Amino acid sequence: VYNFSFKSIDGDNLPLAQFKGRPILLFNSASKCGFTSQYTGLQKIHEQYKDRGLIVIGIPSDNFNQEPGTEKEIKEFCMVNFNITFLLTKKNNVIGNNAHPLFQWIDENYEAKPKWNFYKFLINKEGKMENFFSSMVTPSSPELIKSIETVVN
Repeated sequence: VYNFSFKSIDGDNLPLAQFKGRPILLFNSASKCGFTSQYTGLQKIHEQYKDRGLIVIGIPSDNFNQEPGTEKEIKEFCMVNFNITFLLTKKNNVIGNNAHPLFQWIDENYEAKPKWNFYKFLINKEGKMENFFSSMVTPSSPELIKSIETVVN
């Protein structure tokens, strides 16, 4: 994953290479989704594991027609409603021919792609995908926490 880069929600370069040797939890997000409340649990994961090296990155996407806002509106929504302090990117496509290259790579190499918002992709310290989780797997679920514990140790 270290060959890929995003633009932060504020427009800064966000190369994943800067996180080499650290595990990363990526997820595609949307503000108008039934799973939007997962932001709360993802913020808790960030707070609980940041000192152990875990990087949490939310990737807003309108691929499922539930993220109509601008980057400014998305950032404000996340700050006001969930007090988000983990990284957020600009809006990206996560499926289809125009998907961000990282999501194309995940699909080609791991046959995994988001089927809805709040799919979670856990990258290990070697930059390979450790596991992925559907929207139905909550941030506090034992299977996600167990996988996070594996990659931070």
